[in-house]
Amino acid sequence: MKRVFSGVQPTSEIHLGNYIGAIRRFVDLQNDMDCFFCIVDMHSITVPQDPKSLYENSLKLAALYMAVGLDPNKSTIFLQSQVPAHAELAWYLQCNTYTGELNRMTQFKDKSQEKKADTTGLYTYPVLMAADILLYNTHYVPVGEDQKQHLELCRDIAIRFNKKFGETFVIPEPLISNFGARIMSLDDPTKKMSKSNENKHSKINLLDTPSKIKKSIMKAVTDSESEIRYDVENKPGVSNLMTIYSILTNINLEDIEKKYEGHGYGTFKKDLVEIVVSSLEPIQKRYEEIIKSGEVDKVLKEGAERANEISSKVLTDVKKKMGFVVF
Repeated sequence: MKRVFSGVQPTSEIHLGNYIGAIRRFVDLQNDMDCFFCIVDMHSITVPQDPKSLYENSLKLAALYMAVGLDPNKSTIFLQSQVPAHAELAWYLQCNTYTGELNRMTQFKDKSQEKKADTTGLYTYPVLMAADILLYNTHYVPVGEDQKQHLELCRDIAIRFNKKFGETFVIPEPLISNFGARIMSLDDPTKKMSKSNENKHSKINLLDTPSKIKKSIMKAVTDSESEIRYDVENKPGVSNLMTIYSILTNINLEDIEKKYEGHGYGTFKKDLVEIVVSSLEPIQKRYEEIIKSGEVDKVLKEGAERANEISSKVLTDVKKKMGFVVF
């Protein structure tokens, strides 16, 4: 079976953009491929984290992984920090990566503008991301457009290493969805829905209450017209809400336009509230069951065991080829 690797940071709660753009796709992939879904807690500390929140959010994310349908019997679910090979391989790869390559990373430029002081971790984390992927002989990586540059760097590093030390790494390919992979902010539809946005109504978290969901959707930015029409350039707010509607109902955009022809945004938004609430209700119910059962710890321990078993073989191969003494 072909192998898939993907990771999500346990920083604050998972929102609808994370679910639609990434995690929802994981459920389908696990039926056809050997999937490794990582909680990349080491990535999260490139910016300051409250230790208590990091701990709680890591376990919460694992429970949400399972609540949306990831099956530990089909997928390997684990914490990045429980597999030491991630940090070790990242160092070996850093020593084969050029500063010019990291200087070109647009996400670092964007994030560094928001911070008074940048850590070296924020600068080099694309290399840790490469290590995450390459450790598992990954064939495919589900990524959004904003992460495509990092995957290209990962491929460049792997190709360079293979040429220098001999065939070692599988060269991964991106899996990018053409529609719905990028859900935009409800308060500014020109920007991606983000955990870091301080406006709580800019996003819908998977564990939000129905009243919070309703308020966020009804406050969502649209435009001065009243026509329900998919037009990203001229109507980004409405187009974003239509994308959410379409993906959660499997109704195509043309049919949505016909259904709401002659209706205003109010009617459309009220229906969307019901759709989002009903879509998240079973996830929230399953999440509560998982949390109460205590199965999260067991799943993460078993996932780490499998991840360590596979990654250690790749790491040993890397070390031998680089000339390190391995007993």
